[in-house]
Amino acid sequence: MTFTLAIVGRPNVGKSTLFNRLVGKRLALVDDQPGVTRDLREGAARLADLRFIVIDTAGLEEVTDDSLQGRMRRLTERAVDMADVCLFMVDARVGITPSDLVFADILRKKSAHVILAANKAEGKAADAGVLEAYSLGLGEPIRMSAEHGEGLTDLYTVLMPLADQFAMRAEQDAPETDVDLTEEEAEAADAEALPVPTAAKPLQVAVVGRPNAGKSTLINQIMGEDRLLTGPEAGITRDAISLRTDWNGVPMRIFDTAGMRKKAKVQEKLEKLSVSDGLRAVKFAEVVVVLLDAAIPFEQQDLRIADLAEREGRAVVVAVNKWDVEEDRQGKLKELKEAFDRLLPQLRGAPLVTVSAKTGRGLDRLHDAIMRAYDVWNRRVSTAQLNRWLTGMMEAHPPPAPQGKRIKLRYMTQAKTRPPGFVVMCSHPDKIPESYTRYLVNGLRLDFDMPGTPIRLYMRGQNDANPFKGRKKAQPSKLRKHTHARRKG
Repeated sequence: MTFTLAIVGRPNVGKSTLFNRLVGKRLALVDDQPGVTRDLREGAARLADLRFIVIDTAGLEEVTDDSLQGRMRRLTERAVDMADVCLFMVDARVGITPSDLVFADILRKKSAHVILAANKAEGKAADAGVLEAYSLGLGEPIRMSAEHGEGLTDLYTVLMPLADQFAMRAEQDAPETDVDLTEEEAEAADAEALPVPTAAKPLQVAVVGRPNAGKSTLINQIMGEDRLLTGPEAGITRDAISLRTDWNGVPMRIFDTAGMRKKAKVQEKLEKLSVSDGLRAVKFAEVVVVLLDAAIPFEQQDLRIADLAEREGRAVVVAVNKWDVEEDRQGKLKELKEAFDRLLPQLRGAPLVTVSAKTGRGLDRLHDAIMRAYDVWNRRVSTAQLNRWLTGMMEAHPPPAPQGKRIKLRYMTQAKTRPPGFVVMCSHPDKIPESYTRYLVNGLRLDFDMPGTPIRLYMRGQNDANPFKGRKKAQPSKLRKHTHARRKG
C-alpha cells in the first residue's frame, strides 16, 4: 500500500458506489437518497496492479456549525488532510452546483493532489455536465460511471505516476532494517564505525503513547518552538506529523503520532485512521520513544505499543513524562524499573528516562538514551567472540536432550544488524526449547551490552550425516589377499 486516496464530493454523487467497486466488496451502503454515508470508511483498494488505501467520506455540505452535517463535514475535511490524493466527484447529469465551486476551492488549498471525476457520465445526457466540470479549474475531468465500471482505465492512468512518486517517497523515508552481514563484515566489527545520521539520512524517531501523555508538548520542547498544537484535551493530534530538526548536532526526523487507546474504546472512524497512521510511523522509525504519564504508567495499551515496536524490530526508549509534578521521585523510579522488567522482559534493560515536556528538564538524558539505543541497534559482534561466548554458555548450562537426542550447538555468527540477528548452526533445531533460546538471548543482551534492543536468534540445522557414507568400500590389495590366504592355510 503506497498511498491513500480519499473520495470526496457532494452527497449522492456516487462516492460509495466507486468505493465498493475499488475494494471489490459491498462494504459501503448505497442508496438513491443523499446522506447515507456518515462515517469515514477505509478499505484496501485494487486497480489493475495498483494497491492503495481508499477512504469513503460523508457528502460535503455547506454547514460549519456543530450539527450532524457540520461534524460530518469536519470529519471529511480531516480525511482530506490525511489522504495523499483526493478524488473529487461531481454529478455530470446535474452539472456543476454552487456547492461544487465552494468545495473545489477548499480542495485546492488543502490537498496537493486533486483528481476531478465527472460521475454518472454514461450517455449523451451527461456531455454538458462533463464540459462544465472544466470550470472548476482542477484540470481535465475523468469521465466515469462508478455503477457500470466505466472510466477506471483513465483513473489508473492518472494514479500511476502518483503511485510511483509515493512509492519512491516511502522507499526514501523507510529506514534500512534487517541489514545482512557477511562473515568478513562481522569479523571486522570492532574496527568498523557505526553509521552516523546525516542531513540526507536523518535518524528517524517516533514518539508514541496514549492520548494526553504529552507527545506534542515534548516535541515542541525539542524543536524549541510551538510547531504542534497542544492543550489539556486528550486526542488533539490526529495524524502522524514528521518534523526535521538538528538536536544537539544530530540530524533527526521526529514523528508525532496520535494517541493510541484500547481498541474497544476507539469508536470514531477518524480515530481508527489516526491510530493506523501512528502504527505506520512506528514502521518508518529507527528508534521508538514510548511516552508514559507518570501518574498512570504502564497501562495495558502502553505495553502493547512497546511490544509492537519490539516485534517491528525497532530500538525502544521508555520516557516517563510529567516528572516535575511527582513527589516521591526515588520510590516511583524504583517502582517503574521493577514494573518495566517484569511486564516487558523482551525489552529488559531498555533505557528508561524521566522528563518534563512542560519545563524541558531531562531532554539531554532523553537525547543520550536515543543515541545509545541507536548504537546498540546497529551493534556488530565478531564471529570469534560469539563462538568463545557460546562455548562458555554451553559449559554453564548445556542444551537439553529431548527424547534422549543430544543437541549439539556447533557454530554461531551474526547474520544481520538493525536489529542484531544471530544464527546458531546446530543439530535438531526443531527440538531446542524456547526456554533455552531465551537463555541465549538474555546472555547476549548481558554479556555484549545490548540492553533493550530486539535480538533475533535463529537456530539452523546442519547435516549430521556420516561424511564417509555412500563411498565405495576400498578393495583389499592382492598382497593382502595372499597374506590372508597363507594365514588361513
